[in-house]
Amino acid sequence: MTTEEVLTPVEYARLAVEVAADKHAEDIVLLDLRGVSDFTDYFVILTAESPRQMETLAEDLEEALEAQHARLHHREGTSQGGWLLLDFGDLIIHLFGPEAREFYQLEQVWSQGSEVVRIH
Repeated sequence: MTTEEVLTPVEYARLAVEVAADKHAEDIVLLDLRGVSDFTDYFVILTAESPRQMETLAEDLEEALEAQHARLHHREGTSQGGWLLLDFGDLIIHLFGPEAREFYQLEQVWSQGSEVVRIH
C-alpha cells in the first residue's frame, strides 16, 4: 500500500503563488500569518483584471491544490462582485478585482503578518 504525500501549508501556499503567476494574476502576495491569526496560517492575495480571469484563476487554483490533496472547505464571493475567497483551512486565497483590492487593503489590515513573496 502506498501513502500519498501531503504538502505542508506553506508548500500549498507556494503552489498557489506559482499557479497564479503562471495564469497572469497581478500583484501576488503570500503572507505568513502564523502567530497573528488563529483561523489560518497563510493568505495568498492576488488581483485579476476581469471577472472572467478571476473565475478562471479560481478554477485553476482549486484544481491544482486539490490535485495535491488539499481540501477546499468553502468558497465565498463572486467574480462579478470583484472578490472571491477560497478557504483551504491553513491557506486562504483572496482573488480581487483592482477596485476591491484597493478598497479592502488586506495587506494593511494584516500588516502584522510577514510578507513571504510578492510578485508584481
